[in-house]
Amino acid sequence: MQSLVRFFNFARAAAFTAPLLAALAGPGAGAARAQEKSTPMSKIERLNRAPVNKDILRVQLPRPAVVKLPNGLTVILIEDHKLPTVAFTMWIRPGQLGDPGDLPGLASFTAGMLREGTERRTSAQIAAQVDSLGASLNANSAFGASYTAISASGLIGDAKQILDLMGDIVLHPSFAADELAQYKHREEAALEQRLSNPGFLAQQAMRRVLYGEAPLSVASPTKESIEKVTAADLKKFHDQHYSPGNTLLGVTGDFRTEDMRALIAMYFAAWTGAGEAPLAPPKTVTSQSAKITLVDRPASVQTYILAANRAIQRTNPDYYALEVMNQILGGGPQSRLFLDLREEHSYTYGAYSRFSAEVYPGDWVASAAVRTPVTDGSMERFTYEFKRINDEPVPQNELDDARRAIVAGFALSLERPAELLNNVLQVQHFGLPADYWDKYPDRISAVDAAQVQAAAKKYVDLGHMQWVCVGDRKQIGDALAKYGSVTVVNAEGKPQN
Repeated sequence: MQSLVRFFNFARAAAFTAPLLAALAGPGAGAARAQEKSTPMSKIERLNRAPVNKDILRVQLPRPAVVKLPNGLTVILIEDHKLPTVAFTMWIRPGQLGDPGDLPGLASFTAGMLREGTERRTSAQIAAQVDSLGASLNANSAFGASYTAISASGLIGDAKQILDLMGDIVLHPSFAADELAQYKHREEAALEQRLSNPGFLAQQAMRRVLYGEAPLSVASPTKESIEKVTAADLKKFHDQHYSPGNTLLGVTGDFRTEDMRALIAMYFAAWTGAGEAPLAPPKTVTSQSAKITLVDRPASVQTYILAANRAIQRTNPDYYALEVMNQILGGGPQSRLFLDLREEHSYTYGAYSRFSAEVYPGDWVASAAVRTPVTDGSMERFTYEFKRINDEPVPQNELDDARRAIVAGFALSLERPAELLNNVLQVQHFGLPADYWDKYPDRISAVDAAQVQAAAKKYVDLGHMQWVCVGDRKQIGDALAKYGSVTVVNAEGKPQN
């Protein structure tokens, strides 16, 4: 199948590099921004001298072969004969959504222990074999994700050995007591590091604000859950959820589809277990009026500012407009937040926004780490940019730049097998239409200024904006009070007087 991926003013014909993306995002992004009379015009000069090419880029999007094995395992195969390599990616439902309320992190613990020994191999033997093959083998279950991800890659000539390793850790983990003790020690140290990171503290506080007491309010394992988890807990979670009926296995590389299908069947045919019914989307806190949560971090030299609203599920038709709006507001170095807070005011090294879309409504978040003395000014600039994208239609050249950057990034992603595989897994996991990625460039290109403004009003909603600021309350408390009601908490989220 083919799709015409349109590039608006295709810039800098260097091959597949980060500088290309920055150029494609447009040297003119934001140049025609409307300004309030009290706000000086940008001092950044945009020369618009990049060489341009208005040719239409034709992209051949591969159609994956999707087969279901007799045991219920869904296998997605994409042939790619450019290099003699192979990559496997497995998604197993339900990920963190399956964590029991009294044991946050259980999905993460289970995934983390897969490489620490099986019934046939010790952790040292697994590591040695992976190294000898020059391969990769990883497993994780990220907080907020509705699946556990297990991946392996290497040379196509080693596909049998790689699948044997992957199948062994997925089907036969031992969860040995001595390995679990070492794993807990590492997790405790990692948690201490996270708790010293203001960005993590902001994320943790924000999830509590948005998701209340639901499992999604947890951003990492707790000290209590690390201490409490046992090998029996890991085995129970594994036996309940690690089944072929809950699993997608995507493969891309230098193989013939029928040969790879037979090889996968050889290593996974004995795996049994029906699929579970999809979990109901987790409950979330009802949308609240705007407020500020200040996480007190005494003597901090920076303030980590985070602003968020509830966003959308992955299947929501607003996805395209939200993506374009986000690109304009905080999607990269060409975005309004970056240009305002960094380039024009020198408050930060970078200001960005992003959004998540899962089987449940995710969140839209903007953030920046700023110098403590400019906390007030930074809050003012965030608020200004949020109001502007709500109140003023985006100029056509800025809209074109944003759409072009997204389409260009998508086109470049087709050259990266891992991202291509991730795309087809999304189609299966979220139940997107089979031709979703064929139509994606045209749908991004069709987003207009009115849709961008409508998305801003819904998802950059100042009336319900939840702010989290991590910093020294003695230095920033009064400044934050200018922008709304402030609640002070400590790093554990407990209210402070």
